Amino acid sequence: MKTQRRLAAEILKVGESKVWFDPTKIDEIEKAVTKADIRRLIKRGYIKAKKEKLKKPKEKKKRRRYEGSKKGKKYSIIPRKRRWINLVRSLREFARELKEEGKIDNRTYKLVRKWIKGGMFRSRTHLKIYLEQHGLLKKG
Repeated sequence: MKTQRRLAAEILKVGESKVWFDPTKIDEIEKAVTKADIRRLIKRGYIKAKKEKLKKPKEKKKRRRYEGSKKGKKYSIIPRKRRWINLVRSLREFARELKEEGKIDNRTYKLVRKWIKGGMFRSRTHLKIYLEQHGLLKKG
């Protein structure tokens, strides 16, 4: 029966443990010696491939990290790049608001955009103070 099992597994393209023999036709299966014989028995339904048992994947437990439990230095918690992106987006939004409100003209807006890209300002407040001190902010 080992040979028949091996040949059937080869033909059905499954592992030997997945091959099923009809228990009522064992004597007929034992007589099968060639692959052609095995194919004929498969066609008749005496030999079949067992269906795969589907296992449900276990749901992973999610670990939450709160502020107090965060470990690491300043930039390992929030990377430098992420801090930079947040700052630049905030400053550009602020500059756009100033332009739309008419507090700065187009020329100043373009200058401010360049300064923001160059990393000149630390925060929105810093940008506002700079514009006020240099007389670039219109009263309105």
